[in-house]
Amino acid sequence: MAKWTATHEAPEPLEGPIVATVTGGTIIWFALFLFQLPFYGWFADRGMLWWVWTCAVGGVLGLIGLWYVRGRDAALKRHALELAARNEDTPAGGPAPQAG
Repeated sequence: MAKWTATHEAPEPLEGPIVATVTGGTIIWFALFLFQLPFYGWFADRGMLWWVWTCAVGGVLGLIGLWYVRGRDAALKRHALELAARNEDTPAGGPAPQAG
């Protein structure tokens, strides 16, 4: 059987409110963790403590992800400002020819 390969280019990645999305997900993980804490004994009796700790780990990983996406967002904004500043310095016709 032949391997299938795409014949078209991959679409551009979606850029959206990434920081808000990760923040929302982190809040949900921590809220689920806090909601399950009163039932810790119930989960322990049934051997399902992994539910509680999965939510805790999801919240902690969300904090790491939040740190990462905030840095990425700041780097993208710095890069855009550098490009805009570079374009303002360059004349409309492109770079000036060098004497040679």
